[in-house]
Amino acid sequence: MHSDRGPVEAAYLEAVAAFAAETGIDCLVVREPQVAAGFAGFGAEPAIEGHGLGGLFPPGHAGYHDGAQVSLGVALELVRAMLRGSGAWCRLEVEGRFTIHVGWDQYVYVGSSDPRPAAVARTRALGLFPERLEASPYDAEVDEPGAQRPADDVFWARVRWCVATRQAALLEECYVGNAARWHRLDADSLDAVRARLAPRSCLAVWPDLSPDVGAVLADLPEEGLIEFVWEDEDGRIASIVADESQFAELAAHVCGARAAAALSLCIDERQPLMTAVLPDEDGVLRARWRTEPTADDRDWAFLTTLHRGRICTGTVVAMPDFGVTFVDIGGFTAMINLPEVSWRHIDYPSDILTVGQEVTAEILDVDLVRQRVPLSLKALEEDPMPALAQQVGRIVTGPVTRITPSGAFVRIEDRDDGFEGLLHHTEPAETSVDEPEEGIQVGDILTVKIIDVDPGNRRIGLSRVQARSSDVQ
Repeated sequence: MHSDRGPVEAAYLEAVAAFAAETGIDCLVVREPQVAAGFAGFGAEPAIEGHGLGGLFPPGHAGYHDGAQVSLGVALELVRAMLRGSGAWCRLEVEGRFTIHVGWDQYVYVGSSDPRPAAVARTRALGLFPERLEASPYDAEVDEPGAQRPADDVFWARVRWCVATRQAALLEECYVGNAARWHRLDADSLDAVRARLAPRSCLAVWPDLSPDVGAVLADLPEEGLIEFVWEDEDGRIASIVADESQFAELAAHVCGARAAAALSLCIDERQPLMTAVLPDEDGVLRARWRTEPTADDRDWAFLTTLHRGRICTGTVVAMPDFGVTFVDIGGFTAMINLPEVSWRHIDYPSDILTVGQEVTAEILDVDLVRQRVPLSLKALEEDPMPALAQQVGRIVTGPVTRITPSGAFVRIEDRDDGFEGLLHHTEPAETSVDEPEEGIQVGDILTVKIIDVDPGNRRIGLSRVQARSSDVQ
């Protein structure tokens, strides 16, 4: 059922205007705007005759977005367009005071913060039948499974990093329901793209299109709707929704395209890299619509609950050869670099850890841009080296563990992971030789004196000469 474009429509608009006047409303805010894909015209058609919103907004849908403030006159024309099924729909509201909702069934809900008896009487006089309701049947239904990711500075830093690492190349901007613009992203254009986005847009970041357009076309499904995105010869990116009956026409339409992709319209199969919604200029996220969270979005939501210094428990899931230990801390994989596993020297994490082992660690940092969380096991243990510093002057015996250009390292504690001290190459050997390592071999048992312990730099100095001098004394 559509408007009669005559006395009934005029009565609806006059009744709405009566409620607005009695409430003292002269402008309203557009919420959750939508358009019928490929149907609504902006700035091209007459405001009353035909369909569309011509004369209300500039061409290209500029000004028609969530949060846009419009005069009462423009609001009434929007109501007229909705009554006529003209390809556009939105909620019109003044927060806490006034609402105008038009249902797809052509009923109109007008909400006011206080009773408006004069407007009710005027509505009856116009031959309409006002009915009191406690709430609008057309209120926004917002599903909030989790925190909505805002397109804030952290988000854009994350996008920039993904572009730099060639993970991301395209941005999809849904500025009204059923309409989108596509933007190519690179290090030079990202700031300019961000500056021209429509307020409160839903954003989705995607990898690059495939340069093999023929293969994309050949891989289209046998049936069903897809969104086909392509880049033309001039670098412009466009998209169209099509089904199997239009694929042949589509192939001819995109002839000469540089690159393309076919995206499923099923939420479970449509997987951008990350999504977000633009906040207002004050940083507050006021858009009521929500994006379907991606794995990256879920990681972001989890990371926002963490902070440096927090103690967490997780399970070791991998220990690759390069010395990093990966730990699952609740669905997110954090890392422990080799130096943070123990205060004592170890060659590999597997020296003291096993896959599947539960560990407790301290969070060293939370990097929301690279989405990295480094952990430390040793931060929860007491550093034994300061206690060793109390043993300066002690004579100890231990094996030579390795020989370097700086000298020989001697283990000074009777344990496999015992601390090692450096016997500098300037120390004389037992016999007269040109090179100190010719007189000392790995595995030799030496008696040395601890002459210096530097906990900050993890250094222990040893001396055989001073050990012998102590024996003589």
